[in-house]
Amino acid sequence: MNNNQPKRIAFISEHASPLADLGGVDTGGQNVYVAQLAKHLAAQGHTIDVYTRKEDIHQATVVDWVPQIRVINIEAGPVMILPKEELLPFMGEFERHMHGFITTENLQYDLIHANFFMSGLVAQGLKKTLDIPFVITFHALGYIRKLHQQGEDKFPAERLAIEKMICCEADQIIAECPQDRADLIKHYQASPDKIAIVPCGFSQTEFYPINKDTARKVLRMDADEKVLLQLGRMVPRKGIDNVIRSLASLKSNNRQNVKLLIVGGDSRNMNDSNCPEYKRLCLLAESLGVGDAVQFVGKKSRESLKFYYAAADVFITTPWYEPFGITPLEAMACGTPVIGSNVGGIKYSVADGITGALVPPNEPQALAKKVDELIGNEDLLTLYGQNALTHVNNLFTWKHVALQMEVVYKTVLRRMTNTFARAGEKERIAAA
Repeated sequence: MNNNQPKRIAFISEHASPLADLGGVDTGGQNVYVAQLAKHLAAQGHTIDVYTRKEDIHQATVVDWVPQIRVINIEAGPVMILPKEELLPFMGEFERHMHGFITTENLQYDLIHANFFMSGLVAQGLKKTLDIPFVITFHALGYIRKLHQQGEDKFPAERLAIEKMICCEADQIIAECPQDRADLIKHYQASPDKIAIVPCGFSQTEFYPINKDTARKVLRMDADEKVLLQLGRMVPRKGIDNVIRSLASLKSNNRQNVKLLIVGGDSRNMNDSNCPEYKRLCLLAESLGVGDAVQFVGKKSRESLKFYYAAADVFITTPWYEPFGITPLEAMACGTPVIGSNVGGIKYSVADGITGALVPPNEPQALAKKVDELIGNEDLLTLYGQNALTHVNNLFTWKHVALQMEVVYKTVLRRMTNTFARAGEKERIAAA
């Protein structure tokens, strides 16, 4: 096998299709990761098939998405949208149908890249039956989720055992940041030699600096307000309540001129939403007397997000935990400073005191103090914004990420080639 030749690669992303609308409970960073990594690997000459679960009877089995990338919708369980916490029982069916598609189409994959633990379970089965090596990006670890969410975690209890098994069987594990690597070693006894750190990235064609006044005109926003932005999935662990609480702790002169925009959710008009978290957050804002300062913008198109990032004075993301977090990269790519939780991938991507600030999660007073420091200092905001642009363009473009991932793939395939060669040599010696 020539390691320098373009490869045919199967991505598995059972609940996160690259074609899905973003902003819902189960659509977010993994969808972006799969879509962008596939696109940039295709740009390097590789051919990618993305296998995901069919959720709509009108979906075609095979979608020719962009050149050299297909999305293949696999039937597994009822053909409808289901919470990802309920999908594990259907992974055996997913594997059977994926196996059938591969054999019927006579496809020869060099490698599988699994995304999330359930995709890893499918990849592990296909490795045994089709002898295809696989790498895995977990995107989130069950142990860490359980640690933070405890009884609110609705995944089956066997998730942790499955993740440990996958750590043993995978040919390579992709950690998205140093914390992710440390957690894999400590809690899953993953072999350090089998872990490669490859971060997430941002798209330079989607996210770039736009003049703040221009962005605000596009969004019909007040040019004089101090705008804080929170953008992402509307679920409790994202810590949106922490950001709302911080408003009540701002200095009184800042509080009068600050607007918090919350982008995301299950609807373009959140007044029509049935999202429990949205209703909880609305009641919280009203109870703290900051309801007038909080605007729930709702789900927005991918194309419009750059205007929200550019219109903001500061982007804030304070989740309880975060395996990586793509939104801070996107904000920095638009020249906007970031205040983020000092956790997981955020403390890896946000340079404290250089591109923004890091604060403890669930400490609204600490967050308010940092907001007060930044929004009252235009020179510091400008400096952090300039630093942020340089930082992410040097380290976190998807092109850069895809090149690193390509090295990981080649390492796995080279290791396989060497293993086969040694096995062949042993057979020749034994025969002699």
